[in-house]
This record gives sequence, structure tokens and C-alpha cells, in this order.
Amino acid sequence: MCGIFGSIGFPPDPGCIDIVAHRGPDGRGWRVFDSPAGPVALGHRRLAIIDMSDNGLQPMADPSGRYQLVFNGEIYNYIELRDELRAQGVAFTTESDSEVLLLAYIHWGESALARLRGMFAFIIWDDLAKRFFAARDRYGIKPLYFVANAQGIGFASEIKQLLELPGIPRALNLARAHDFLANGISDHTAETFFAGILQLRGGESALIDLSAGRVSAPVVRRWHAVALPDIAPISERDAADRFRALLSDSVRLHLRADVPVGSCLSGGLDSSSIVCLMAQMLTASSAGLHTVSACYEDKSVDEKPFMDAVVERTGARAHFIFPRAEDVFQRASDITWHQDEPFGSTSIFAQWCVFEEARKAGIKVMLDGQGADEILAGYHSLFPVYLAELARSFRLRELARVMRDRQSTHGQSLLLQIARLGFSLAPEGLKANVRRTHRGQMQHGWMATEALAALSRQPTALQTAAESLGLAAPKDIAGYCLVMAHASNMPMLLHWEDRNSMAHSIEARVPFLDPPLVDFALALGNQHKLVGADTKRVLRRAMADILPPEVSQRRDKLGFATPEEAWFRGPLRHLVLDGVERTLRLLPGLLDPAGVRRLATDILDGRKPFDFALWRIVSLGLWAERFRVSLR
Repeated sequence: MCGIFGSIGFPPDPGCIDIVAHRGPDGRGWRVFDSPAGPVALGHRRLAIIDMSDNGLQPMADPSGRYQLVFNGEIYNYIELRDELRAQGVAFTTESDSEVLLLAYIHWGESALARLRGMFAFIIWDDLAKRFFAARDRYGIKPLYFVANAQGIGFASEIKQLLELPGIPRALNLARAHDFLANGISDHTAETFFAGILQLRGGESALIDLSAGRVSAPVVRRWHAVALPDIAPISERDAADRFRALLSDSVRLHLRADVPVGSCLSGGLDSSSIVCLMAQMLTASSAGLHTVSACYEDKSVDEKPFMDAVVERTGARAHFIFPRAEDVFQRASDITWHQDEPFGSTSIFAQWCVFEEARKAGIKVMLDGQGADEILAGYHSLFPVYLAELARSFRLRELARVMRDRQSTHGQSLLLQIARLGFSLAPEGLKANVRRTHRGQMQHGWMATEALAALSRQPTALQTAAESLGLAAPKDIAGYCLVMAHASNMPMLLHWEDRNSMAHSIEARVPFLDPPLVDFALALGNQHKLVGADTKRVLRRAMADILPPEVSQRRDKLGFATPEEAWFRGPLRHLVLDGVERTLRLLPGLLDPAGVRRLATDILDGRKPFDFALWRIVSLGLWAERFRVSLR
């Protein structure tokens, strides 16, 4: 895990790599090359994880010196790829996965990308052909941003690096601000909150040919196609066995490191599965299994009993932290600076605290359960979609059984379920009208401004996310899983985790996003994901023999929650109101002042149900202040 930078045409500035020293405190590299279109600079900050020697320093050159690599991430199957390349006559001089990546690209070209099991964002400069190539892993686990103006093009791991380049404005992207405020979503398109600064999406590459002596726009293309898979018929037992084998193999690969490895543990099904598999694989001679968890005195969001069950089952060395309300705003500015963009809730603060504790414990690599909800339909919000599928296929007995299970297990009234089912079954035109009406009501309130009015008539954020990858808006569970994994939920969650972990010089790894596992999961039918009131059925069955039963049989889902409602209505009330005023002051004209103030006081006084939009308004102002962002 590292921080990288590459620029073409701009005056070379090492400050663009030093500003992300937190991403790589173990080494620094900087080189400048000549090209017919001006200087090409490559920079690297190293976080040493595999091959701790200086052999892993970057930029890394091949033996001829023609190709130069800067790379952020890990290639987990580098040992197998190195053996394959050696069998074809390729010689190696180091033990690093970086060299495997570089020589694989030279040997196989861009087709090497499909062979990689890992997380990566990298740049390769071909000094002979004068070609600049960049790529990002298929799910976007590792970030890569770019920007262009009349002076040149820059690529970087974090947006703040690009803001160091001359002539780059700090203007708000209204469309992305609208989607964030209205829907709580970000990273669902190539655009960022900064107008003009883009990101390569997961599974994309960019090529810039400088041989003609001019800087042209990057040719961006998808190297990993995103498409609905064919649903594979498979028995419940075989599906569970296959899933267990694939997840076990992924965890085995994700444990490859020359430094201590631990795991986040929330007490949920996903992270608990990772921890239990790690416990089976780590040997007595290893440093031991460390887990880090966030806990709360507020029992409505506390999962410590489930964490304790996993710790007792595995013998892990557990580290428990208790994030405090009074620390939220003390840390908010620093978290915002590391995140580069506004973030959706105070759960990001809690995650920050987890990685902070991991660093104190000397854990340099942390595994996490991100991704399982997206590939296995783990969100309870998907049940109306599932019910609609049952209704369309006239599986009415199963439909009634699921609704009764939802009522008895989660307290959802049959009337509410029927209403949501009716909406899911409604014609698309009617649903679009209802959504527009809902957004219009928001426009008549706190978002009723000229700046945002036109955006309320645009497609929904989910539709925008799907269309950005050439997909139709999802209508069934398979479609929702595909879009969530590639375009909506997952890119946003990975963004937050990358910045929080790297802020503390820790590499976060996500075994559920191993390509063979993802491909298998996305091709499973609904009967392996949603059964009765259960989500992620195949994972529950696959892990039943090693998970504590109180975890494997959990039907509730908290996510990575904080007692945000109690905090805001209690000790943080005045700071939240101050945050609302900050946003109104720094971004005048974006929101309706009277509407925002009314929304805030109604929520804080309990006249309206709690709404995470309140934090999003505050977060937008914190970001505008920290990055000196203007509305235009």
C-alpha cells in the first residue's frame, strides 16, 4: 500500500507526493523523464508490506530501464504469477509483488490485468514509446484520480495531490453535491465533489500517447467488463461448500505479508467470518490474531456481545475502543482532510478510531468484511425487490411466508410491506413520477434553491450509477447486487476505508472482493441469498461450523453504526447547529437557509424522525472550509 503520483507537462513538483507521506512513511521515490510533450514526473511513497528491503523502492524500472512503475496496492497471487512468468523465461531480481506486476505487464501487455488477484492503482511510463499507462483494480479498492488543464495532466492517489498543481480550481461540483445531500451517495460516477477532477472507475485504464509531441486527453476504457452474469443452477449444499472454499482461499492469499496482520471485528456476519477463518490459518509461530472493534454504552447500536463470542471462539487478542461524542468534531477536520470529500455519517469517525487503535497496537495490515453485503444482497432494503420478484413469478406462498417472517423477526407490518411491494411492482413511469414528487418536496424545503432546482429533475443517483457503467437501472436482486458492487455502495465504502486506513499508515484488505469469489456470488440465484427473513444465506451455511451460533443466526443488521441520533440530540446539539451555519456561510446560495435551519431544529427537537441528511449538510461545510472550496 502506498501513495503514487504522475504528471505530464506540469512543472515537476515533489510536493505532490510529500503531501501524502501518511500513505507511505517507509520510503520515498521521485523521478522526472523527458518527453516530446514536456516533463513526465513519477512519485511514490512506500508503505512496506511485502519484501521489506530496498528492492521494493519505486519508481521501479525493468532491467532495460525502458519501463518505470509506481504502484499502490497488493497483488495477492504474485507468487503464482511469478512462477508462471519464470516458466516462460522471465527473470526476477526481487521478492516484491511490484516487480511481478511490472514484468507481467511487459510480458502480457494489458491482458495481464485480468490475471491479477489483488487491489491496485498503478502508472507505467514507457520511456521508449513515450506512452503513459494507468489502471485501477476491477472493484476500485485502490484510488486513482486525474485532472487536466492547458498546462498538463496529473494522476494521483488522493485529490489533495492534484490540488497542488498550478491552475486547478477548487469549485464545487453541483451534481455530486446534490446526489450526496439528497441520497447520501458519492463515488457513483467518474466525477468527484471538485468540478473538473475525475477518477478512474474500478476496472478502467487510461492511456496517453506522447510520441507526437502533444498532451492529448487520456483514452479511458474498461478493461473489466461489467455485465449481469448467467445465474448458475447449484444445490444449497454445493453452493455453501464452494463459497467456503473460495472465501478460505481468498483469506489465505490476503494473509500474505511480512508484517503483523489483524482484522476489524464488528460482530456482524461478515467480519466475524473473516476472523474465524484467519484463526484457523494463523499458526502458533505467528504474531497472533489481533482484532479491533468499536463499542458503545448505547445498547441500541452496541454489538460487543457478538464480538465477545467471536473472540472467545477464536482466542483472538481483542482491542476494544469506545468512540466518544466529544471527539467527533475534534477529529472532523482531520478526517475530512484525509477523506478529500464530504462523508456520509459519523460511522466514518468510528472507523477512523478503529484504525487509530490498530496503529497503536502495531498492526500494519487489517482485513475487513467489506463487500459481502453487496455481492450477497445483505441489505434489508432489498426485500421489497425480492418480494416483487416472488410476486412476478407467482410464488405467492413463498411471498406470504417471507412477509410473515419479516413481520415476526423485524417488526415490519404487513401493510408497510404491501405498500412497498406495490411500489416495486408499479410501472416504471409511475415510480419515476413518485420519485420526482419526493425530490420536489425536498426542493420546496431546504434544497429549494436555483443552484439545485434543475438537478432534482435528473435521473436518480442509482440510475446515474448504473448508466455510468452502461447498465440499465436495476430491477431485480441480481441487478442490484451488480450495481452496488461496481457503481454505488461499494466504491463509496471503499473510498472511506482507504482514506481512514491510510491516514494511519495501515493497509486495509477486503477478502470478499476476490475476483473468483465475487464472480461466483453474483451468479448465485436468490435462493442462496434471501430466504425467509435471512440475508446472505450461502455465507451463513458456509460458515456454520466455525462461527458462534449467536452470530451465524443473527437476523438484525446494524452496519457500522454509531449512536449518532443520541449524540446529535444530546451533547453535540450546539456543534451540529454551528456546523449547519458554517455550511450556509461558506456555500451561500446552495441551500435554503430557513429550510435548513427548520430541518435541523425539527430533527434535534424530535419533531421529525432522525435523518442522516443533517450530518451530510454539516460535512459539506467542514469540507468546504478545509479545502477552501467555492460554489463557483
